[in-house]
Amino acid sequence: MADMTQRIEAWDLKYDTERVKAILDAKRQRMLEHYVAATVEVCEMEAQTRQVLNQAGVHTALYVPYLDYARQLYRLSRVRQVSGNSFALAAQVLLDKWAARGLNPEVLATIRTQVFDIAAPIP
Repeated sequence: MADMTQRIEAWDLKYDTERVKAILDAKRQRMLEHYVAATVEVCEMEAQTRQVLNQAGVHTALYVPYLDYARQLYRLSRVRQVSGNSFALAAQVLLDKWAARGLNPEVLATIRTQVFDIAAPIP
């Protein structure tokens, strides 16, 4: 029974709400700065994507899937930190996926190159 009692005590100590609050309070400013920076990057990326869509004459009803494509590219580059030829290959896979869903591959390729500066993958 001592093992069970120790586990319960350890859990109770680990999840002490005052301790958790103190940790979060200490980290809050850095977390806020990180969130603000990421939000600014995403909004800029989406604005650039909308400019490409406007120039390509894409109907506004189709903006959502194109923005989803751009957000997936963003996640690959910023969150998962994929780069180089691996990023180009992953971007091509995403382009093929969204083209299969009915989006224009030329517009997708334009987003890939103009917004994310990714060239077509080297075979």
